[in-house]
Amino acid sequence: MDLNSIPFDSLNAYEQGFFPAKRQPFTKAWINQPDCHALGVIEKGKLAGYGVIRPCRNGYKIGPLFADSPELAEQLFLSLRAKVSTTDAIFLDTPEVNAAAIALSEKYQMQVSFETARMYTGDHPDLPLNRIFGVTSFEIG
Repeated sequence: MDLNSIPFDSLNAYEQGFFPAKRQPFTKAWINQPDCHALGVIEKGKLAGYGVIRPCRNGYKIGPLFADSPELAEQLFLSLRAKVSTTDAIFLDTPEVNAAAIALSEKYQMQVSFETARMYTGDHPDLPLNRIFGVTSFEIG
């Protein structure tokens, strides 16, 4: 369903587990970017995943893609992909440590276009990497 039809407090509560700091103004702006589509999936009356597809330099980028299961991640991925032309390139920045995210990208014949390393100053945050199927943005986490 359209993410804007879900109460923002529900989205904020869900999203908070994926980022080590509060970022409500960022999240509101991110899901309302021009020409983007933000979708959520409800399971048992609660938000169980969400994703955003937005234009990028060449084609579209999906990010974030957060979901409570690989099946929900795939449902969101396909719903987001359906929002743009089948001829448009789609990019998904998956954490290498999430085998299900890698399997999802391989299932839809996505190819590696570049790789990065995650780096931290101090201790790394305790994030649910098994539920992160696409990072929001490499530039901002």
